[in-house]
Amino acid sequence: MTGQGAPAFNPRVVLGLLLFGAIAFAATLYFIGAGETSRGPNDGGSHAAAKGLTGYAALAEILEAEGHEVSLSRSPGAFDDEALLILTPPVFADGEEIVELIGSRRYAGPTLVILPKWHAMTIPDAIPVEKEDGWVVLGGASKPSWIEALEGQYATELALGELDRTQGPDWQSGAHRGELPDPKHVQTIANATMIPLVTASNGNILAGYYDDGGYYPVLDEAAGLPPADEEDLDTSRWNFMVVAEPDLLDNYGMADRERAALAHEIVDLAMEGQDLPIVFDLTLNGLGRTQNLLTLAFAPPFLAATLCLALAMMVVAWRAFRRFGPPLAEARAIAFGKQRLVANSAALILRTRRLHLLTGPYVETVRQRLVAALRLRRSDDETLDHALDRRAPDAPGFAESAEALRQATRPNEILRAASALKSLERKLIR
Repeated sequence: MTGQGAPAFNPRVVLGLLLFGAIAFAATLYFIGAGETSRGPNDGGSHAAAKGLTGYAALAEILEAEGHEVSLSRSPGAFDDEALLILTPPVFADGEEIVELIGSRRYAGPTLVILPKWHAMTIPDAIPVEKEDGWVVLGGASKPSWIEALEGQYATELALGELDRTQGPDWQSGAHRGELPDPKHVQTIANATMIPLVTASNGNILAGYYDDGGYYPVLDEAAGLPPADEEDLDTSRWNFMVVAEPDLLDNYGMADRERAALAHEIVDLAMEGQDLPIVFDLTLNGLGRTQNLLTLAFAPPFLAATLCLALAMMVVAWRAFRRFGPPLAEARAIAFGKQRLVANSAALILRTRRLHLLTGPYVETVRQRLVAALRLRRSDDETLDHALDRRAPDAPGFAESAEALRQATRPNEILRAASALKSLERKLIR
């Protein structure tokens, strides 16, 4: 007997609570894994995600609009990719970390380092001016302290001061020249084993690449040098380029068309004529984000497994919800009654292939019923045959039918002989 009682709570209310809890839990996990609870990248810093004067968001947008594959990396894993890595470290960065990173990149891909100089801060809310997120005010300039960590063939001496525009244009690169947005605070390279690509009016280097024994034919041609002998140089090494004046590439400098064109040319030269992906690093600016298992769960290729797991959880929850309330009473595996008992026994005999063992007992069972029906005192075959001959002369003898059943071996033969013996009993009863 089966039955089901009324549930203790409204199923719709329970389903709503389950769905709300599941969605809230999944959203919490996702936002924690995706880093949405941390500060935004547009924080007024000197990196490619910032839209203030000292940021490089304009350069990234220009390069992407020109068809380059541009990405902003918040993971140290991008340091090993074969791509142009653009580093924009702050003024007070870790010099040893930068030197180690540059050294590991020499055979992985080209590296372009844009040196910082500005001290900037986001515009306070107390200042009553129209502003957008990430806008900054400049509070002075200074040379980066970590530049002293560059030693040996990369040792670099910087200079920071005002340019005299009576001596010529602020910057010059081949036939291109122009002015800087703030000639009073110009940062240049005064001394280094470097080949200049962009020079200032005072003769110092604004942008260039180190002469470190590598083979850089594209850069040499842009610098106006004769072709170098490939056999004497390291052809597997990538260039290491430095831009000392950030206003050549930052948002402050992108306000001028000539400087924007120069910035694009510098990036193209850093790739040495190859179509490489361009990666702007954000980790040196404190925006790094290491991937954890939760982050990977919502990123390809693990996203497919996460979706399958979520679907399986939904199926399990739905099954549990449908079973809400008292469970149904389980039916018996073997029902009561003689008919079911006989059917189960017959099925067992058929499964074990022991049908031939029933022939003898069945003959004796029919014999006893015939003796009772004919009211005989003796039950031997001869007595039964005489009695049957008087009652049903046209019926076959009992001894003959019983012997046929005993000799049968195959299931069909046994059933045929048993049916003949059963028909003899039906004739007498009728």
